[in-house]
Amino acid sequence: MNKTNFMLLMVVVLLACIGLIMVYSASSAYAMDRFGSSYYFFHRQLLWLFIGGMGLIFTYNLPYKKWKAASKPLIIVSILLLLMTISPLGHQAGGAKRWIGFGGFLLQPAEIAKLFFVIYIAEFLSRKKVKVKSFWQGLFPPLLVLIVFVGILLLQPDFGTAVLIAVLTFILFFVGGGSLIYLLSLFSLSLPIAYYLVFNVGYRRERVMTILNPYKDPQGAGFQLIQSIIAIGSGRIFGKGIGASKQKLFFLPSSYNDFIFSIIAEESGFIGATIIILLFVVFVILGFRIVLKAREAKDDFAVLLALGIILLISIQAFINIGVSTGILPTKGLCLPFVSYGGSSLAVNLTSVGILLNIGKSH
Repeated sequence: MNKTNFMLLMVVVLLACIGLIMVYSASSAYAMDRFGSSYYFFHRQLLWLFIGGMGLIFTYNLPYKKWKAASKPLIIVSILLLLMTISPLGHQAGGAKRWIGFGGFLLQPAEIAKLFFVIYIAEFLSRKKVKVKSFWQGLFPPLLVLIVFVGILLLQPDFGTAVLIAVLTFILFFVGGGSLIYLLSLFSLSLPIAYYLVFNVGYRRERVMTILNPYKDPQGAGFQLIQSIIAIGSGRIFGKGIGASKQKLFFLPSSYNDFIFSIIAEESGFIGATIIILLFVVFVILGFRIVLKAREAKDDFAVLLALGIILLISIQAFINIGVSTGILPTKGLCLPFVSYGGSSLAVNLTSVGILLNIGKSH
């Protein structure tokens, strides 16, 4: 294993280990109250970490070019999995149907679909090459798939993932040589649609208004953000100590998944929060080294696939931390490798295996 791959793997392992510790710390009180065991979420996270580790090993040893031939079947599988969530097979929680159940576990198909969509876009752009500048031959087919994806995600509803996939598509098309005029035109057309989807839906509009002034409704819409800010602020420089969080004691909802960064900041302070952010920055830098090596080898598929995986993980991390700190409205996206969430952890680790295989091959 080369130096870049080794360092990237160590960053991911460190984030996953920190996540395992913090999932236990943030969830123990709630798990004891709800399930009678403080280790309930810890054990499940450990199991998914093992599954994700196996996925990483598998994809690390599987030549990344094999994904190219499987891109179309994978996109069909993605759509079928997403459709299952809005069927009677879907599991509802918190007003959303984003999961399907099997054997006592919940699977979130959107996590799998994000990776398969990146593979599909990377294969499409690398195959079309100069034709990608054409609207009907280059932009329309993946745009149609994107519309299907976004449509199903909005029905769940999962607006955060829909936005993430849309942003990712635009970036990859720009890097892949898509027509700037078409991309800017689509971006302009998407703005009023996004405005309508946000401000015409009560809870989304409320989330946007809440970040402007969460104290306007401290016991209602602003409660979660206020508790998150309290957690981050009370950690100060060095934190209260691992396990010593007060906000996780039924004050901050979703403290072990969507808002785990707030608990990290409370228990390990500014130092711990900065370390988490720096680890993601290092992940991005090392990932771009792999992208540059693939570019030197003139391997378009590898460039776009590696870039897509890096963006998929880093944008989600940015959004999660932005939500925790009140910069962005609540999106329901977890912190990659760190938050509780089996589907996300397993798929992200599997994605890293693909990235490492690209790094190994160039």
